[in-house]
Amino acid sequence: MQFSSQIRAKDLQLFVFFSSIDFNHIMGYQKPSGSVSVFVSVLILVLSLDCMPCNAQLSTTFYDDTCPNALAAINTVITDAVTTENRMAASIIRLHFHDCFVQGCDASILLDDTPSEKTTGANSGVRGYEVIDAAKAAVENICPGVVSCADVLAVAARDASVAELPTLITSFARKGLSEREMVALSGSHTIGQARCLTFRGRIYNNASNIDPIFAANLRANCPTTGGDGNLEPLDLVTPNRFDNNYFTNLEQRRGLLISDQTLFNGGSADSIVQGYIDNPASFASDFAAAMVAMGDIDPLTGSDGVIRTLCTTAT
Repeated sequence: MQFSSQIRAKDLQLFVFFSSIDFNHIMGYQKPSGSVSVFVSVLILVLSLDCMPCNAQLSTTFYDDTCPNALAAINTVITDAVTTENRMAASIIRLHFHDCFVQGCDASILLDDTPSEKTTGANSGVRGYEVIDAAKAAVENICPGVVSCADVLAVAARDASVAELPTLITSFARKGLSEREMVALSGSHTIGQARCLTFRGRIYNNASNIDPIFAANLRANCPTTGGDGNLEPLDLVTPNRFDNNYFTNLEQRRGLLISDQTLFNGGSADSIVQGYIDNPASFASDFAAAMVAMGDIDPLTGSDGVIRTLCTTAT
C-alpha cells in the first residue's frame, strides 16, 4: 500500500504508529469479535526529507537492518523509568498525545525553541521529557543518526502502555500483595470520580482498548484544553454503588483510567477480572481479604510509633 505525504515535520524521517492508534479501524479492517490484544499493530511510515509530495512504503521491519537493537534499547529505558516511578507510564503516554495534537506526531514538543510547545499553557504539567532524552541517548549510542526523535517518543509511549500491568503487579508485590489482591483492591474504583486531567490522554489518542462511543461521550466534559478539574465517575453505570460493575466496564473497554483498563487488556489479570464479573460474591470476599492484607503493610507496633494529639502534626 502506498501513501502520498507532504513533509512538514521538523526532524521526521520515520513516523511510528503504535498500538494506541486503531489502524484496523483506519484501514477498514475489522478484528474478529472478542479478540483482545495488547497491541493492534506497529506500522512504520517511511518519509523522505529530500522531497516534497512523495510516496512512502509501509514497513514493519524497517529497523531490522538499520538499527536492530533500537526498540530493545528504548524498552529498557522506559521499563526502568516506569519501574522507578509508576506514574511515569501515564506521563509518557500523555507526552506523546500532546505532541501529536500539534502539527502531528513530529516530536516538536521536545524542542527547547523559543517560543516552545513545552511552555505553552496547553502543555502545562506535561512531564517525562528526561525519560525520552535518555531513550534517545541510548539509541544514539548504538545507531548514531538513524532513529528520529518522533520514533523514540512513539515507541516509548507504546512501551509505557505495556509496562503498566507488570509495573502495577511489581509495586503491589513489594508490599506483599498478590496480583489477585491488586485487582480486588482496584475494584474500589466502582465508586468515586476522576479529574479530566487524569484521563484526557486516554480518550483522545484513538486507543484500541477504549470503546469509541464511551470516549466520545467523555470528550464533551473533557476538552483538549481546559477543564482539568471536570469530574467523571470511575464507574459509568453505578457510580454510587459498591458492586462488581467496575469489572464489567473493563470487559466493555470502558475503564476510565489507563491503570483501570490495563487490568483487562490481554494480560495475566484478565482471568481475575472475568472471574469477578461472573461471580460478584468472589469479588466481595476477595476485596475484604485484600483490605485486611493491605492493613498489614508495615504496621508500627510497640514503641515504634507515636499517638499524635493532632493528626496534622508529627508529635
